[in-house]
Amino acid sequence: MSKEFDMDWPYRFGKPEQSALFKAEPADFRVVEDLGFMPCGQGEHLFVRIRKTGENTAWVAKLLAEHTGLPLSSVSWAGLKDRHAVTEQWFGLHLPGKPDPDLRALESDTIQVLQTIRHDKKLRPGALRGNFFCLRLRELSQSRDLDMRLQQISQLGVPNYFGPQRFGRNGNNLRAVEGMFAGRRIHDRQKRAIYLSAARSYIFNHVVAARIRDNCLHDAMPGDCLLFNHSDGYLVTDKKTDKNVIAQRIEFGELVTSAPLWGRGESPVQGDALTWESAVLAEHEVWLRALEQAGMQQERRRAVLRTNDLRWRWLDNSLELHFSLSAGSYATSLIRELVNTRENSHDEDFGQQ
Repeated sequence: MSKEFDMDWPYRFGKPEQSALFKAEPADFRVVEDLGFMPCGQGEHLFVRIRKTGENTAWVAKLLAEHTGLPLSSVSWAGLKDRHAVTEQWFGLHLPGKPDPDLRALESDTIQVLQTIRHDKKLRPGALRGNFFCLRLRELSQSRDLDMRLQQISQLGVPNYFGPQRFGRNGNNLRAVEGMFAGRRIHDRQKRAIYLSAARSYIFNHVVAARIRDNCLHDAMPGDCLLFNHSDGYLVTDKKTDKNVIAQRIEFGELVTSAPLWGRGESPVQGDALTWESAVLAEHEVWLRALEQAGMQQERRRAVLRTNDLRWRWLDNSLELHFSLSAGSYATSLIRELVNTRENSHDEDFGQQ
């Protein structure tokens, strides 16, 4: 693959006309984590819900470890959250046979402990239903185009791209991937996992981009793998499938098209869809084989990101958005379909060398 990584993904509704100031201050990006379950109240794991402002998830975890005298490996979280934001998220402390620690000394202007409760299982990465967002876009004027885009996003969703955070500042994680796949040894297991994830995400985004260019983001091909939008499971279309019924189920948001997170295993895609997808993936063959050799397992991810609760209001040359997204989805993928953003130079850059 070329050392120049194309990340100019196509837009579903065309490139936005207006620009807005985003993340002017942490309160412009508010996130509340939704675990999707209530801790049971007993067990050797203490779940701690923290509100943090302008703080990094990993740094807060390290602070918890130091305060409680635990090794860092005994502190976990369900998902990384932006530093330059106000976020409420859960951390897990493994405390077998130990009492609940006093966490009041941790509190400051930027960290508040909101809740502690015991649970019988470890809090693991990805163990959450999703996130609730409240975002403000500043220096923005209401317009007919914006109103139309808001309606389109609400009704049809947006491409479920992995956000630029996944690829590191200026795509540096992808350059690290190329070096790793060319034989460079990465001894840090966490960095290796980040680079493998970046490679899968880059390939996924390219398949989603190709579906947009070929006008099949919302249209199923024969042999397509369609995922249920609000539950696990999938179905594969064939020539006997009623196209009108499938189109209606996609329109109503019950089903969505998908793209691969590459790894070992047989793809569920068949027929025309397999031929089309194989052609799109052909240019990434070296990375596909490397991901398989690294032991990654093939999965499918929704190609369309939909939210059923998008609400908005205008506030003195700014737009406030409220919505929820499933775990692993990026709010920035929704925002990019609405406006071009200007930010202070403080992008998150996890896994950067």
